[in-house]
Amino acid sequence: MSEFHSVRRLPQYVFEQVNRLKASARAAGADIIDLGMGNPDLPTPAHIVQKLAETAARPDVHGYSASRGINGLRKAQAAYYDRRFGVKLDPNTQIVATIGSKEGFANMAQAITAPGDVILVPNPSYPIHAFGFLMAGGVIRSVPVEPGPEFFHAMERAVMHSIPKPLAVVLCYPSNPTAHVADLDFYRDVVAFARKHELFVLSDLAYSEIYFDDVPPPSILQVPGAMDVAVEFTSMSKTYSMAGWRMGFAVGNERLIAALSRVKSYLDYGAYTPIQVAATTALNGPQDCIEEMRQIYKHRRDVLVDSFGRAGWQIPAPRASMFAWVPIPDAFKPLGSLEFAKLLIEKADVAVAPGVGFGEHGDDYVRIALVENEQRIRQAARNVRRFLETADKTLHNVVPISSARR
Repeated sequence: MSEFHSVRRLPQYVFEQVNRLKASARAAGADIIDLGMGNPDLPTPAHIVQKLAETAARPDVHGYSASRGINGLRKAQAAYYDRRFGVKLDPNTQIVATIGSKEGFANMAQAITAPGDVILVPNPSYPIHAFGFLMAGGVIRSVPVEPGPEFFHAMERAVMHSIPKPLAVVLCYPSNPTAHVADLDFYRDVVAFARKHELFVLSDLAYSEIYFDDVPPPSILQVPGAMDVAVEFTSMSKTYSMAGWRMGFAVGNERLIAALSRVKSYLDYGAYTPIQVAATTALNGPQDCIEEMRQIYKHRRDVLVDSFGRAGWQIPAPRASMFAWVPIPDAFKPLGSLEFAKLLIEKADVAVAPGVGFGEHGDDYVRIALVENEQRIRQAARNVRRFLETADKTLHNVVPISSARR
């Protein structure tokens, strides 16, 4: 029997292949250091967990919740945008709470996409940025992920040559997976372009609070006129180490927010009310936990860059996000990122995310997540050093090391 239409549009999930190999190695007794999945290992701050427990003990909170998010939570998100970005939002018309930003993004795609609509998506990029629209019947046209002249050249070509004209452009800064960052000048140019060519802008700002150079990433909504064309998605997963809680937001343009709200009203009753109450406490409560988290990731980044560099694998230091976007060593590039990631599990007991999982333009890279403590990162570097030092002798029948180095 042939596959269903929607399933046919989705390739095999690259990361699942790595996950299966990782699970098999662990079942055989291997101590796999997992730097692959962006799953925070830091605990959710205690005051947030306490509020969840207190609220869950109440008998009046176990029914259906509000699909758009409870009023207090939407007001808390508005207050966050005001103090962090200086952006004023109406909690009733410009904010929707989502069950994680990934769900919000996918449902926004469902809400605004007609079959054949063209969407401009960075390549490489987080998979839902493209596949959310593919599942909704859209067509993806790639643009560069780096925020520079080539990005705008690609957008201009897309507007000139795409039939139909593109509906929307996706942004993600700090970028997952590449850790590129964007400034307000870039966002000003994007907003001007979008308004001129009647494009929507969907901005993923999930890593807004993980930055290492004392320059907080801006919001596109800080740009005058952005509210006419843009919606921004944020997440509490990384900011407060609440990944499994599935709590996010979409904010911005009222027409887009209304469309998302309408779709969600048919699909869900919102997140569990105690989670929404605890998320409200997180946004309204003390924020020193964010700075503590930021410093931990910064120290891990520094250890990663230093220890892997001394092991023989140079890692560009990311300015933001919880990821490093790392070129595959030259000798292994002929393998591609998936086979190289498999080799690291088999030969070095280290798991990374293959770059091809984020788009074909990522196949010369792997993504390394800062989700293990500093001791484990140093151990991973020692494992990688042994792997690289013995590769000539042990992998001659797997990869043509000598020819690749000439």
